[in-house]
Amino acid sequence: MTAAPYLKRLLGLLALLAAIALSGCGSGKEPDKTINWTPEQLYADARDEMSSGNYGAAIKQLERLESRYPFGRWAQQAQIDIAYANYKDGERALALAAVERFIKLHPNHPALDYVIYLKGLINFNDQQGLLASLGGQDLSERDLKASREAFDAFKEVVQRFPQSRYAPDSEARLRYLLNNMAAGEVHIARHYYLRGAYVAAANRAQDVVQQYPQAPAVEEALYIMARSFEYLGLDAQSADAQRVLDKNFPNSVFMAQGISSGAYRWFEIWR
Repeated sequence: MTAAPYLKRLLGLLALLAAIALSGCGSGKEPDKTINWTPEQLYADARDEMSSGNYGAAIKQLERLESRYPFGRWAQQAQIDIAYANYKDGERALALAAVERFIKLHPNHPALDYVIYLKGLINFNDQQGLLASLGGQDLSERDLKASREAFDAFKEVVQRFPQSRYAPDSEARLRYLLNNMAAGEVHIARHYYLRGAYVAAANRAQDVVQQYPQAPAVEEALYIMARSFEYLGLDAQSADAQRVLDKNFPNSVFMAQGISSGAYRWFEIWR
């Protein structure tokens, strides 16, 4: 009988110790110092983090801002900056997802021109990655999907927002991308041509001439067309392509000494 009170006190002591231990574990987590911050404070802190290059910390603060103040201009600005911060942090997929979300939620927002321009930048800079330069790889040889998406975004800025501060840069990038995509298509045509796939080479080169008539790569595309048609026995088509090449590029490097230069020279000699 005398053991019952002792066991009761022991169980109570164990419960108290367990509670202390649990509270001790919880106290290891720092309290959220921003719990009572205004939207202005949260945004200012996020901007400071971005200015310091701490994009991960900035994103967390911007997410707090959007979560605590989900309506109005603060949430909208946070959404824009989340896209930008992810872009600067190298998180292309997250940045694009944030851009698409913003465009869907706010199709008439005053900053829509910037958001679409940002979408173009995200895809544009994906083509300028470090791996391509380290590998000595021509940018035009890479997957053209991101280039096309960047092109579409910059084109939308120019067409929908001609007075936008981002329109001149978008137009300049459009010209670059046109040349880049044309060079990419010619690279594929050259690949087919050097392997004897003349039908595929001629078709791809013809697409370049039709879609990118002002691009420098048209010169090589016409050469590929002329030679591919020649090897296919299509003399009339070959002569047409050669005539256009001679007229527009009378000093074409691809026609030097009657044969081509570089990879073509090797191919023609050994064909």
